[in-house]
Amino acid sequence: MSRVALVTGSARGIGRTILLALAEKGFDVAVHYRSSQAEAEETRQQAEKLGVRAIKLSADITQVAQAQGLIHQVVRQLGGLQVLVNNVGDYLKKPIEQLTPEEWHWILDSNLNAPFYLTQAALPYLSQTGYGRVVSLGFAGAQNLLARPGIVPYAIAKTGLIVYSKSLAKQVAAQGVTVNVVSPGVAENSVSKPLGEIPMRRMARLEEVARAVLFFVDEANGYLTGQVVEVSGGWNL
Repeated sequence: MSRVALVTGSARGIGRTILLALAEKGFDVAVHYRSSQAEAEETRQQAEKLGVRAIKLSADITQVAQAQGLIHQVVRQLGGLQVLVNNVGDYLKKPIEQLTPEEWHWILDSNLNAPFYLTQAALPYLSQTGYGRVVSLGFAGAQNLLARPGIVPYAIAKTGLIVYSKSLAKQVAAQGVTVNVVSPGVAENSVSKPLGEIPMRRMARLEEVARAVLFFVDEANGYLTGQVVEVSGGWNL
């Protein structure tokens, strides 16, 4: 029986690259999107051409019921769930004194609350076979507790995501479920591109981020949990 992977926000960008990389490895895949239906269908078709089952599902995962419903739909349509990749995470760069309460909640909901809702709903399925994988997308440097006045809610959410992932990893290790974080730096599709700050003097290719996710998903790496890998070219060290 094929294993099933859900990648949130996989209609385009890093999410799409990760999903197609998983499809190439033989995973049946669920393409998640909120409003990019045409792009999601294109991604679904690309995955299907790789010889796997592929579905697309729409949900606003910042809403508890919709996040839980997404997990249940994946299981119902594909027969189970072994891999959850929490890729969705909106970005906002704005001086801290100008932030509105709505923006604060938006960024925390997208980057921290949504992965929590999804992972909690997925855990009963992930633990059924002795092989389960949760990989969340973080932010290079989020482990360093530094002042980041321009991206405060984003930095808080990504640091919180690491703490949540490490805590959960310890709790579910005996069930064969691993929980890890891949933290990209400046990728080729990033909103801001401070190339001069990157020691390697180039941006991360989306395929490089996807390979780090595949590393954690690999069954041979089942003893690795609660870890953070930064795909950043030395940025934010």
